[in-house]
Amino acid sequence: MTPSESPESATTQPKPEKQTQLDVRVFNEQNDFELNLERYRQLAISVLIGEGVVGVGELSVTFVSSEAIKILNEQHMGHDGPTDVLAFPIDEHATQSPNLTETPLMLGDVVVCPSVAADNCSTNKGSYPGHQGSLADEIDLLVVHGILHVLGMDHAENQEQRRMQERERVYLANFAEKSL
Repeated sequence: MTPSESPESATTQPKPEKQTQLDVRVFNEQNDFELNLERYRQLAISVLIGEGVVGVGELSVTFVSSEAIKILNEQHMGHDGPTDVLAFPIDEHATQSPNLTETPLMLGDVVVCPSVAADNCSTNKGSYPGHQGSLADEIDLLVVHGILHVLGMDHAENQEQRRMQERERVYLANFAEKSL
């Protein structure tokens, strides 16, 4: 406190807010579909902020071919064939507490296959309010789903599945409103 400040003014000064410096990188390593990469970067940032990730954090979202995700699915999950989304958390503590602010946090990688998403989008139409069966709607869902997995959510148990779906719906509805 400087000599000109009264104790009252010193206590009523707002404290500086913690800076959120999220480095979300989106890569397109497939040629089957043209994608708006900035859309998915903004969606990812909104989910991370919504989940309370503050401070310095890094996340990548990569769009790959069905052959590439098939290989990843077999190598890392032990499943045959392609899948729509895979999530790879990096920093172990990221899945336990996304509210870390003191050290840079390597959140992880989300890998999405637009070709598989295209096969599933009409089947998943109506799976959340606003899902009209478009490829963009399906990829939005997969990006959110993958990020929630990176942050430690799962859907193995019914209660976990309900919680995860509720969070997905909140983020997708909020993002749709902002995109209008």
